[in-house]
Amino acid sequence: MSRVEHIAEGVTLYLGDCREIVPGLPDTFAAVVTDPPYGLGEKWQGGRRWRLHHEDGMGWDANTVEYVTGIPSIAPDAIIWGGHLYDLPPKRGWLVWDKIVRNFTSGVMEFAWTTLDQPIKAINFANGELASEGKFHPTQKPLPVMRWCIQQLPNNHGAVLDPFMGSGTTGVAAVEMGRPFVGIEIDSKHFDTALRRIDAATKQQDMFIAKPKPPKQLTLLDQR
Repeated sequence: MSRVEHIAEGVTLYLGDCREIVPGLPDTFAAVVTDPPYGLGEKWQGGRRWRLHHEDGMGWDANTVEYVTGIPSIAPDAIIWGGHLYDLPPKRGWLVWDKIVRNFTSGVMEFAWTTLDQPIKAINFANGELASEGKFHPTQKPLPVMRWCIQQLPNNHGAVLDPFMGSGTTGVAAVEMGRPFVGIEIDSKHFDTALRRIDAATKQQDMFIAKPKPPKQLTLLDQR
């Protein structure tokens, strides 16, 4: 049984395996925005199988890679960071994050496969600025980068799903932009971090929502 946290109306987080949770969700999503484990298989480390291991000993395997390639069927739109490492269909609407690193290598830019029918777009944001918001996850994306991602979506009202939530940056960005959000994370430590960060974002948003003023009571003099 997965753990479920309903933080606010339209904002729900699940602790568990997205492959088991997503098929049972009643929600319909406008988009999937996610940064999954990169499915490099045996292409790295001298042919040894590369996996992202979690505290429960579970490693991402070929079934997870297959799941990621099926993400475009979950919602009308999808943004998948590292999508060039998966067997996804050719698309033209790539997103590029330039980390503004002086000595160029393939690691100073990251690429997101998308369903968006638009030219390639790029954002320049120094990776070192993550220190200002706090780094909680090894592959954490900066909050401005994830806000920018969500801004690219053609539907600016529907719910956003992140099945590989990590420390919750996509969720924080969605909440700050007034979007419903569903996040799933398999690692309990990262889940707790995401819960704390997204909960703080929802409370911050509540502070900016003006409460309606009570109706003014008219007197006989006001009605003249």
